Amino acid sequence: MKEVKEIGSWLSNFQLSHPLVIGGPCSAETEEQVLAIANELKNTDVTVFRAGIWKPRTKPGNFEGVGAIGLKWLKKVKEQTGLLLATEVANKIQVDLALENDIDILWIGARTTVSPFAVQEIADALQGTDKIVLVKNPVNPDLSLWEGAIERFYNAGIKKLGAIHRGFSVYEKTKYRNNPQWQIAIELKNSFPHLPIICDPSHIGGRRDLIFDISQTALDLSFDGLMIETHTTPDEAWSDAKQQITPATLLQMIQDLKVKVNTTEEDAFKTALENLRAEIDIIDQNLIETLSKRMGVATEIGKLKKKNNVAILQSDRWTAILEKMSKEGTKYGLSEDFIKNIFKAIHQESINTQQKQA
Repeated sequence: MKEVKEIGSWLSNFQLSHPLVIGGPCSAETEEQVLAIANELKNTDVTVFRAGIWKPRTKPGNFEGVGAIGLKWLKKVKEQTGLLLATEVANKIQVDLALENDIDILWIGARTTVSPFAVQEIADALQGTDKIVLVKNPVNPDLSLWEGAIERFYNAGIKKLGAIHRGFSVYEKTKYRNNPQWQIAIELKNSFPHLPIICDPSHIGGRRDLIFDISQTALDLSFDGLMIETHTTPDEAWSDAKQQITPATLLQMIQDLKVKVNTTEEDAFKTALENLRAEIDIIDQNLIETLSKRMGVATEIGKLKKKNNVAILQSDRWTAILEKMSKEGTKYGLSEDFIKNIFKAIHQESINTQQKQA
């Protein structure tokens, strides 16, 4: 796909003086609930009202959405508030119903993005329309799947595109519901510089107390907007109650969030930044040289193990290293997750290096 400016033109056409804000409940529950939330969100910085109509759940038996009737409620939202409408679609039938009810923005959920067949079906169903399509990252941290889904829509003639970063599922539990792994979203932005990227802090955090900090990080990383789940009585929500906030909380959050400029022409700033970046360049070079030396030692260890018919993986040694380095890292103000991720990568490369000697 030849990346072109037009895929992000829809956002600039909104002529917003602030990042795009998409707000609304995880799920449309009743007509009264939907309209009550929407009316509290109008006349705020919220531009788009979101609500799940069909809710794919991990296990059967949980609330899976009200279905097509909810689309009628969304139409009333637009009539009463003027807010644009957004909902998730997962197949052609849902696309057709959303189009019939004039939904402005369709987003592709994380579970759908992982399936090229499902993505292609939706892309084909949208061919010839002028709708905005936002593609959530796949459940697993696979940049190629995310890029591929976006390309499928573009190849189908969908030119109003965007991405939603909602975090990635990982085996190890962290404080997040879905680990942000910001570097993957940054890599996507590098691949498609004109593609708007919206952060979904609700699904990343899974808890309302994490939403503000995640949102601020996203804005610090120059994300183009936020999708935040909002409910008048979040603790009573039929789905994802822990990660929803009230409209009043959202309004205060929007006021408190700080949007930073990409750069400044101030000479003092530019000089200081260049000096600090030069410092980082030197440190990075030293890191590469140190890692190379470490792998050189790993090569010698591999030869020694081969000579003595010893297994490459020494679990006790690895556990001890990880525990020791995690403690050392915290002494220097480094997070445990950061240290573990670095040393896991180093350990894997060390194993690869030793295997070459086997």
